[in-house]
Amino acid sequence: MVVATMAWLSGATKSISLHNLFSHHEKPHPPTLGILAFETAKAMTRLVSLYRSLADDEILKLRKEAMRSKGVAYLNSQDEGFLLKLACAERLEDLNQAAHTVSRLGQKCSDFGLNRFDIVYNDLKLGVIEISKLEFDTRGVQKIIERMEKSISTTANLYTALESLAQMEVSERKVDRWKNTLGNKHKTNSEYLKQKIVFQKKQVQRYKEISLWNQSFDRSVGLMARTVCVVYARICTVFGPYVSGLPSLSKNLRPSPNQKRQIFWFDHETNHCLIEFRDTNEKSGSRSGPMPKTTQKKEIVRFFSSESNNFFSDEIRFTSNNNCGAIGKYNRVFSLAPPSTVGGSGLSLRYANVIICAERCLYTPATIGEDERGALYEMLPSRLKATVRVKLKSHWLKKEEESNGCDGHSLAEGWRDAVEEIMGWLGPLAHDTMKWQTERNYERQKFDPKPTVLLLQTLHYSDLEKAEAAIVEILVGLSCIYRYEPR
Repeated sequence: MVVATMAWLSGATKSISLHNLFSHHEKPHPPTLGILAFETAKAMTRLVSLYRSLADDEILKLRKEAMRSKGVAYLNSQDEGFLLKLACAERLEDLNQAAHTVSRLGQKCSDFGLNRFDIVYNDLKLGVIEISKLEFDTRGVQKIIERMEKSISTTANLYTALESLAQMEVSERKVDRWKNTLGNKHKTNSEYLKQKIVFQKKQVQRYKEISLWNQSFDRSVGLMARTVCVVYARICTVFGPYVSGLPSLSKNLRPSPNQKRQIFWFDHETNHCLIEFRDTNEKSGSRSGPMPKTTQKKEIVRFFSSESNNFFSDEIRFTSNNNCGAIGKYNRVFSLAPPSTVGGSGLSLRYANVIICAERCLYTPATIGEDERGALYEMLPSRLKATVRVKLKSHWLKKEEESNGCDGHSLAEGWRDAVEEIMGWLGPLAHDTMKWQTERNYERQKFDPKPTVLLLQTLHYSDLEKAEAAIVEILVGLSCIYRYEPR
């Protein structure tokens, strides 16, 4: 049935081509993206960012720097396997969202292969598509990435130009209302503004012609579909040794007797994604399933899986500073943070703001007034306020007994050294927490294809008790510095 359908489509395509060859009518121009250019540019940005994040130097930086930083090791986990599984799950989450957009846009394509991309991507994750030829960082793939980067750039320029035009038109309406109210007694710069609007409209039209706005669905979706497959293959290569739920590039599932194996590739000459269905009697090894866990564990988290397309079937173990459960709102990886973590308690942003504000108090005290220091204290949860009060009270009593005749300046210096040491590894986690939130703010249009921050680099999976203890130490230390250090 499938073979017959493919044969019919092939014959239909040939008939159409012959008809067009001898016809005096021009071939209709394929539909262009239009307003969907911005959604397409965001999906391209996500894919290019993913591609860049999986390069050898970025993976080396992740394993040698980010995962081994003092803050991540102390607050999140020292288990490299757990951190790599967490990174893999988040990258797959990003890829799934991009692939969803590609599948939806693919429904508007004339290419049969792109119409079926949702099936292709599903089979890709199940391991029934041969993807061994989809190599990473080849010349052909680099050209695709460069084309997408150029498209992202021109579409970003179009978005900025449209925003500027909208602001100008708002200003023009205000000027017109002002003229109607005051009459012609007062001169206005309305003519100059009208000229700027005319010029801006020409700029917008130019950017529309050279950006994704004027690009066909088939061309844009074709580039993204190929990239999705290459990125998925790369994820399997990089994280496969640590995540047993990922399909192997060298082994594919054996199709059922009535199933045809799908061969998926990209035709560079026509920019079309092609699917071929073949009978196969070849022997293939069974895909490795989840390894049973025999050792004892207290809590587990299940990440994305090729079997269910939702979660990895193997269990993610937490170190002593991690447990299971939680409610999140950004994506499923985000929601897996246990209640014993900062993110699982819903305190990631609040504590990141507290730490960054404390950092300003430490390094630029002149920019912080009494009101801001009071606001910093008010940002703390009630239980943490109580902890700070108790510790400050006991600290002052102890210091008054021990510091008879002791120079207050030396006390301030000691506290400054201690607070700076803590801030050295806690500060980067706070800044990366804010950056993670900014990068995934879906209400803003962003076209920056740089690799994004991972959750493992933030406070989200940090042990709540340890993080709060560090924050309390910082606040107590700042109080001592402000009390003893000369101003």
